[in-house]
Amino acid sequence: MIRILSLGLFFALWQIGAWSFGPHYLPTPLAVGATMLAEARDGELGFNLGVTLARVLAGFTLAMFLGSIIGLALGRNQAVDRLLDPWLVIVLNTPALVVIMFAYIWGGLNEGSALAAITLNKLPNAVVTLREGARALDPGLDDMARVFAFSRWRRWRHVLAPQLAPFFAAAARSGLALVWKIVLVVELLGRPNGVGFKMNEAFQLFDLKLLLAYALPFVALMVLVETFVLRPAERSASWWRRHGA
Repeated sequence: MIRILSLGLFFALWQIGAWSFGPHYLPTPLAVGATMLAEARDGELGFNLGVTLARVLAGFTLAMFLGSIIGLALGRNQAVDRLLDPWLVIVLNTPALVVIMFAYIWGGLNEGSALAAITLNKLPNAVVTLREGARALDPGLDDMARVFAFSRWRRWRHVLAPQLAPFFAAAARSGLALVWKIVLVVELLGRPNGVGFKMNEAFQLFDLKLLLAYALPFVALMVLVETFVLRPAERSASWWRRHGA
């Protein structure tokens, strides 16, 4: 109920702002909705949302997979951590725009370069979070697993995975918010489709209605994923801590 009231307040303030500043600076919600409906009827909205969502999912999945492997390696092996930590700091502090430009210059304006840029920008976030998770593993539980001669699979399933799950969920939540923003920049700079491409087109035409007509549906989609997928997953990932308490 509170969320509905909050959304109602958001649209009310938007409408007041549109009346105050005029449609040239801020179009009304109804005007944006009409543009959104027109784009949906033409098939443009659904197609470009789908393309962007596919890029988000591909980049996010690849970055989480590689980031989890590297993060666990760093957290469990101090020598590897000392060796690669400077590299990680460099990548963390390299602007996303620089990574995207280098990916396009080296690989060309193609889908592979776009995916590489998305993955590389998300990767250090996942590595840092999973490294902290690996460092926080309880050595006592490792000793217990050895005493009871757990197989590698049972040790992973019953000892390591439950402890790492909250860190993985946290990396997923923060990472998704980062990835979709990176995808928009990637599309704006070098792809012929997607939400970022259409927003760039709207910017060039100074069409605020078209800009918001593409921005808002994707923001709404990400909010739904955050609310109904990632937050419940994060809560369920920590069940054993609450249960143990």
